[in-house]
This record gives sequence, C-alpha cells and structure tokens, in this order.
Amino acid sequence: MAELLILGTGALANYFGFQLAEAGVDLSLLGTWQDGVEALNQHGIRLINGELEKSCRVQAYSNPDQVPPARFALVLVKSWQTERAAEQLRKVLAPDGLALTLQNGLGNRETLSRLLGEERTSQGVTTTGATLLGPGTVRPGGAGEITLGTHPRVQPLIELLRTAGLEVHSSEDLPALIWQKLVINCAINPLTALLQIPNGKLLESRAALAVMTAAAEETRQVALAEGVVPQGDDLHEAVRRVARKTAENRSSMLQDVRRGAPTEIDAICGEVVRRGARHGVLTPVNQLFVHLIKALIATKEISV
Repeated sequence: MAELLILGTGALANYFGFQLAEAGVDLSLLGTWQDGVEALNQHGIRLINGELEKSCRVQAYSNPDQVPPARFALVLVKSWQTERAAEQLRKVLAPDGLALTLQNGLGNRETLSRLLGEERTSQGVTTTGATLLGPGTVRPGGAGEITLGTHPRVQPLIELLRTAGLEVHSSEDLPALIWQKLVINCAINPLTALLQIPNGKLLESRAALAVMTAAAEETRQVALAEGVVPQGDDLHEAVRRVARKTAENRSSMLQDVRRGAPTEIDAICGEVVRRGARHGVLTPVNQLFVHLIKALIATKEISV
C-alpha cells in the first residue's frame, strides 16, 4: 500500500509532489491530463526556481484501476473535477484512510464526504502558490503554509507533510480560514485572469485595487451572512499582502484561461453569488467576474 496518493497533475500537485517525493515519501499521482501523466513518468517532476532546476522521479497514472491502494490522499484537482475524484478514491483509498482537500472554493469537502464518508474526509486551506510551466514542470510562486481542520485521523498526515518541510498548522475554526481564502481568491484570481497579469501587477493600478476591494468586501459580507467571521483584522490588507507575497505568481485561474481550460469561477465567485442571493446580499462584482471569465473562455481569443 502506498503512503500517499495525489489527485491532480497541476501546479500544486506537482509542487507538493516534488517536496514529498524528495523527502522520501512513497507517493503516486493520478490525473486525467495525459501529457502531464506521461511527462511525470518519463522525466519526473521538474522544479524550476530562478537558476535552480531539480527533478524527482514519481509514478503517475491516468487509469484509477492501476493505482495501488493508498493510506492518504491529497485532493488537488479543480473544483469541477471533485466528484470524479471522489469516485476514483472510493476504489483506492484504504477503508481506514483519509482524503484531504486543499482545493479552492466551496463545496468540495461536502462532495467528498457524500461519496467517501465523513470519517474518510478532511479539509484544509493553503496559501502556497505555484505556476505550471509545462507538463510535469512547476515553479514555486511564494512561501505559504497549510492549515488543517481537526479530524481524528489527521495527525499522521500532518506528520507526513512536515517530513517534506511543509509548514502545517491545525485550526479549530477552519470555516473562518476557508472564507478568508475565498475573499482573497475572489479578489485576485478573476482579475488576474481577465487582465492577463501576475498577482503583483494588480497593486500597480488604482483601478484594479478598487475592483479587488469591492470583490473582497462583497465576499466578506456573504461570509457574515453565513454566520462566519473571516479571520484577520483587515481582509482588504490581507488581499494586498497576498498579492505582494505572490507577486510573480500567475493565479490558477490565469493559468487555466491561458490553456483554454475550464476554470473554478463557479466554485469561487459563483458560489459567493449563489449564497449571497440566498441571504439577500448583493454581489454585482462577483457576478460580473463570473460572466466575464465565462465569456473569455467561450471566445477562445486567448494566447495558449
């Protein structure tokens, strides 16, 4: 039985996979991107950070029937792929195993729990950034950490992640952190995808800052209506701080748009709009982001 299975072959899957495999963790990756799977099996994960380039051998699969059973699973697929990932995990996750989602957006844990059971599902958030440079090739996008919610089976997984030098914490108030990250994602990701710029460039425009602030405030108001108080004294400053810390990073949504791939706009801004409507909270900026990102993908007038 393998120690860890990573669901996904994108930027974070490659970054975390590299860190864990280099530390000697027995892991494999499962994805649907055939070019990514082939590159991983032929050349391993390549990590490029400035002048530094390193590689680490891993085993990747596209067929879940070939994946060896795993004690733990790290779910890093896009939100729209969560249900399929959960179906795959039903076949390979140990009966006493645990799947951890670090995905963006809302609703992923609920989807996993519905198919795997609460006892085999946990959730966390990460502020780690990474940019996928090509199949199996990743560039770190800024220092980050992982924060996990409480779960009776999670401690061995925390220790496993820490063996790779990853900064891992636990929290009794994970919903507050999830909404804090959602505020940041809603403010940064769609705008970087629409403007085709890395995160830090947003800070150079007063107009962009105004839109970021409006999206963040809408999301914060929906969180409050949901009965959640996002952590942080000043979420607007938190948005700017993340943009500064990940200045060179290209958001996951920008990477998706450039590849002409489906985005997570529905699980991020779309979920804010839906929950806002339920509570009578207006969310015009998030709604506009949903329409514009979908229009951008539909026109296919994108450099890929």
